[in-house]
Amino acid sequence: MNELPDGWVWTNIGDITSDALQRQPTADEQFKYIDISSVDRLTKRVTSPQILYGHDAPSRARKIVATGDVLVSMTRPNLNAVAMVSPELDQQIASTGFDVLRPLQIEPRWLFYIVRSDDFVSAMSDLVQGALYPAIRSQDVRGYIVPLAPFNEQKRVVNQLELLLDRITACSNRLDRISSLLKRMREAVLVAATSGELTAEWREANKYKSPVDVLLADYATEVNYGTSAKSAASGLIPVLRMGNIQGGCLDWNNLVYTSDPIEIEKYALRPGDVLFNRTNSPELVGKTAVFNGEQQAIFAGYLVRFRCTDQLLPDYINYCLNSPKGRNYCWRVKSDGVSQSNINAKKLLGFRFLLPSLAEQQEIVRCVENLFDFADQLEARLQATRNAVDRVIPAILSKAFRGELVPQDPNDEPASVLLERIHSARTKVAPTTGPANRRVMQTQTLRTVQSARDLVEFLAENTASRKPSFIVQAAELDVDDFYAFLREAVTNGWIEQPLPGPVEPELKVNLDAFRQTVHQGI
Repeated sequence: MNELPDGWVWTNIGDITSDALQRQPTADEQFKYIDISSVDRLTKRVTSPQILYGHDAPSRARKIVATGDVLVSMTRPNLNAVAMVSPELDQQIASTGFDVLRPLQIEPRWLFYIVRSDDFVSAMSDLVQGALYPAIRSQDVRGYIVPLAPFNEQKRVVNQLELLLDRITACSNRLDRISSLLKRMREAVLVAATSGELTAEWREANKYKSPVDVLLADYATEVNYGTSAKSAASGLIPVLRMGNIQGGCLDWNNLVYTSDPIEIEKYALRPGDVLFNRTNSPELVGKTAVFNGEQQAIFAGYLVRFRCTDQLLPDYINYCLNSPKGRNYCWRVKSDGVSQSNINAKKLLGFRFLLPSLAEQQEIVRCVENLFDFADQLEARLQATRNAVDRVIPAILSKAFRGELVPQDPNDEPASVLLERIHSARTKVAPTTGPANRRVMQTQTLRTVQSARDLVEFLAENTASRKPSFIVQAAELDVDDFYAFLREAVTNGWIEQPLPGPVEPELKVNLDAFRQTVHQGI
């Protein structure tokens, strides 16, 4: 482990936290339910808890949360779904899919920033178990080794962290606005290009006539649907599909292939062919791109291929169909199915657009390409900046937990004293009898069970309960792990007195009977 600053100590999460209470909500009780879908992965906040009544509550709605609790998802691929409970969620209920960490005498934000770090998520990813329901266990979370700073320094560190993260968030928001502006810029370029405004001065200077309103059917030839034959992962010739049309261009990734000579001859593409996506989701149907002969290819059945007459440039009609006017036309004429929309060739050919002279079309294509190239350069710089910002947060968190974010104060009480005080406090076991505790497990002071010796101490502290189900649940162990620890404890002679209740007569002589009792109790 790395060397820590003076006054810091290494500990594990289980030593500085306790668990939340658990209970089943009553049938007519209304509460806010926090599950994985409630957590925003970017902001690390609970943004959309469900409002439920107890009679509609899922079986996993059990953990009562309090202000300052830290929620850690235990399921893959949601290990980065962490959040801290805000005051408006106090005493609401979270899914048992979370490990609810209740900080003990430490700054809750210190723990929150630890579990949102890349180091923590990476370590938990390595501990995932299970095929049908891959997840980590609570003991995995609580066994994670963390640095603990003096309490006053914890506050100074997290205050500085939040100041820096607020600035990073503001920067990210500005980058989002730039991305939105670039999108609007591209749309504005297409509007100007296809309405005649972009080249109005050029047209007047060169004494060309204004564009005329025309029908695509009069300028499109050889209109055909693509192949319906099944493609393969490998073969001689790529088969272009609707996913290969992206942003008005052809994307040559994620290709499928054919080796059928008949299909290749029938559906072969030529440079200048325009491909129109006739079937897709309502938002994407009508995507268009031009095949420029990049490599030999054919096209699939969800695409329509048409060729242009000598008076129409393929790139110009591509801009027209991808412009806001073209997209609006597609939205108006599409036929909607259950999950997909369709625009047949007849409707495609009914598209009306402004057709300038061939020379002006060439000038429009040149101008649009230059403007789009400039937008691409800005997009690349924007993405590079985004990547740099994304790297800043992990770097800042790492710096914070090495003690390098704020200066240390030698007058601070050492973290070792704080840790000893936490240990002393948690040995005072909360009462586990009485009617209330039939529904609520008091686990604030229960130790984390990670070995057979831990289990012996745990049982000594919690023998007031006569239900095996309480013991297993409160220890936060799988039944199999509980049984393995119990067998080791008995074999080593660490358990001299049997547990009370229904397992009392058989504890040391018949562990299988105890295991069966626990299963039935749960």
